[in-house]
Amino acid sequence: MRFVLLAIVLAFPLIDLYVTARVARWTGTPMWAWLVAGLLAGLWLLRTERMSFRANTLAALHGEQSLLRGLVDSGRKVLAALLLMLPGVLSDALGLMLLMLPINHGPQPAVAGRSPDRHGGAIDGDFRRLD
Repeated sequence: MRFVLLAIVLAFPLIDLYVTARVARWTGTPMWAWLVAGLLAGLWLLRTERMSFRANTLAALHGEQSLLRGLVDSGRKVLAALLLMLPGVLSDALGLMLLMLPINHGPQPAVAGRSPDRHGGAIDGDFRRLD
């Protein structure tokens, strides 16, 4: 079983480059353009996710969202960025499919006993000063 997994891991980049060469020939675009575009997209996604991960971690520390929610979302985006940086069209397609998964896009549950409000923390009411 180990040898089958090793063969798959070693054969995937070769198959991916072959498919990329065929797609490049079919579309008339140079092969290096496909490879550079995927690399730049992966680097951009990795850079933006670094900033987003910091914000998610700080939000989890302040109790605004759960830590697991931010970690799963960041892990998915980092894996997609790595797949985009791998040379080839198949790995780019896998990375884009991973980005399109509807993970962590639903309503957020209440954290630490707080009820989620719709107004972003603002409470409407009247104010009257009593002396």
